[in-house]
Amino acid sequence: MTTTVLIVDDQVLVRAGLAALVRAAPGLDVAGEAATGEEAVELAARHRPDVVLMDIRLPGISGIAALERILADAVEPKPKVVMLTVFDLDQYVYAALKAGASGFLLKDTPPERLLTAVELIADGELLFAPGVTRRLVETFAHRADPARRRTTGLDALTDRETHVLHLVGQGLTNEDVATRLVVTVATVKTHLNRVMSKLGLTSRAQAVVVAYESGLVTPGESP
Repeated sequence: MTTTVLIVDDQVLVRAGLAALVRAAPGLDVAGEAATGEEAVELAARHRPDVVLMDIRLPGISGIAALERILADAVEPKPKVVMLTVFDLDQYVYAALKAGASGFLLKDTPPERLLTAVELIADGELLFAPGVTRRLVETFAHRADPARRRTTGLDALTDRETHVLHLVGQGLTNEDVATRLVVTVATVKTHLNRVMSKLGLTSRAQAVVVAYESGLVTPGESP
């Protein structure tokens, strides 16, 4: 089965290089190329790619605005949107994770790792080590106004679902959570899927953000 990838970057050479890399990889194909956020939204709706690789900073509407529109307009299964950035602690990356991005890649990521990342994200896995997500979220959660923390919806979760969200928010993988709770990985995935459905989330990274912003996980907390 071929995984289709939409590539979005306003720099011609970057876009062409990514497209050539994807086309040369077994099991991957390019669904389209876009230079702006508006083009990305249009092509995502037309071609329904499995994965969108998108620069976080674009002319016209931003990569984050394009991300929101792509996910809002998409039918199931929604594409996995991966943001491309120069800095891993870019404040825009945090905003993208909140908006539903499935992860991010640095623009200097080696080709082999980029291709592996695309394959993993297409399968629903994390694009980056949980610790990276946690470090990013903690950095910006420290700056958030405690009075504005999100709490709406958490009361709809069962005790076990809340526990799973807490552990995921701490940066644990599904395997780690399963070991901690003495259940199967499939059971963890079921609980996490229910959490995401109840809270209206589209990615695991978004669940980590909610865990911090709700106060369920506090910056510096040990797993």
